[in-house]
Amino acid sequence: MAAVPLFHLAFPVHDLSAARRFYGELLGCPEGRSSDSWVDFDFYGHQIVAHLAPEEARAATNAVDGDAVPVRHFGVILEVSAWQALADKLRRAGTRFIIEPHVRFAGEVGEQSTMFFLDPSGNALEFKAFADPGRVFAR
Repeated sequence: MAAVPLFHLAFPVHDLSAARRFYGELLGCPEGRSSDSWVDFDFYGHQIVAHLAPEEARAATNAVDGDAVPVRHFGVILEVSAWQALADKLRRAGTRFIIEPHVRFAGEVGEQSTMFFLDPSGNALEFKAFADPGRVFAR
């Protein structure tokens, strides 16, 4: 069986210490290599890199099933129980959601649990879950 390819994503942050607290401590992503201008994290088995770039803007949204979804975002698809556990953890931590945890496309082929929140630098993250993981790419 072939190995599943991993993705790599680099994104801007305004403060590496805040990124370490958010990704490393709150989300539980182990830290990899780093320098004074970037830090790697193990994001559910994938490599993300927070690059110090305090001037970068990220404001545009698109309407998706009644929500104003940030165009620029990233995240991960979890099992339903892990998604719910994370939503509960984020609520306990006082996270301000830009899109509250809820079910999107209810009763449709793409039905999914979703939530959006920002990291300390304003980068939007979406975590989602499908009751039937086989429907991730269904049309």
